[in-house]
Amino acid sequence: MLKTLTTPLLAGVLAAAALPAWAQSVTWDLANEYPPNSVHAQSADTFIEALQEVSGGDMVVTAHHGAALGYKSIDQYDAVGDGALDLASSFATPWSGIDPVFILSSIPFLVTTPEEERQLYEIAKPYYEAVLADDNQVLLFATPWPPSGLWGNKPLDSMEALDGVKLRTYDANGTITFGNTAATPVQLSWADTVPQLSTGAIDAVLTSADGGSASQLWEQQSHFTEVNYAMPLQFVHVNRDVYDALTDEQKAWVTEAAAAAEDFGWGLLEDRVAQNYAEMESHGMTVVTGVDPAYIAALTEAAEPALEEWKEKMGDDADSILAAFEEMRAE
Repeated sequence: MLKTLTTPLLAGVLAAAALPAWAQSVTWDLANEYPPNSVHAQSADTFIEALQEVSGGDMVVTAHHGAALGYKSIDQYDAVGDGALDLASSFATPWSGIDPVFILSSIPFLVTTPEEERQLYEIAKPYYEAVLADDNQVLLFATPWPPSGLWGNKPLDSMEALDGVKLRTYDANGTITFGNTAATPVQLSWADTVPQLSTGAIDAVLTSADGGSASQLWEQQSHFTEVNYAMPLQFVHVNRDVYDALTDEQKAWVTEAAAAAEDFGWGLLEDRVAQNYAEMESHGMTVVTGVDPAYIAALTEAAEPALEEWKEKMGDDADSILAAFEEMRAE
């Protein structure tokens, strides 16, 4: 015998049936290896907030910063492509083993200003998108890290100062470059860097002022030497099946939010370095600037094999990208 629904329960059932389909929000999880106060966590959060606003709450993304889901950037490529993650904010250069185009933004001393880095990104963007598309992913946006420098317990402001230093690098370009100096490069993901520093497995760290500040490296390092080594990219990428399941209106919201987050991330560079330096100094660090141009020239020479190796791996596409970059830079 069927039971009669009570009035409150019946009202709830009827109300649920009357809800429009869009009231059931799209919910995604975003993974990010870097701490919540890093520039790229803030860019991801800007995307999330903008998406929630333009969608009227229809699309909700939960951020998991600081490798909270257990993924490093190198793992997030396959995790997003396979659908284990909806989307991620990933440091792109560790993906160079997947395709050499991903290491372009970290070729040392190739760009000298944020404007040049943006130009190079726009030129290379179709290449990035094509590789991701082949692996079931969509590039939503990319933002740069502030310039990489050298964290250590002394000024690393000369080739002599690098002698015997066990230096964390973040990709093959860094390993090649500092392998051509008296330092000993050790390639590590960010999630592994602080533990290795704590145990003495490394002495110094190649990363931006922002990356180190976000993880409070001043607790273990006393100096930051500005060398403006590179401004590598961070990508926010989404699983293609997840993206394709969206309505056209939802895709338009994602595009709008991604554009807002991208502009925010690139706009951070102007003031972020100064803010980082002030914070580092407030914690007792010494920021070393104005290093000898001869030192930068020597590091640039040490980096030349990295550029040549990249050109060899990329083939004709390297010539096309670099020619377009030189033409744009000359304008």
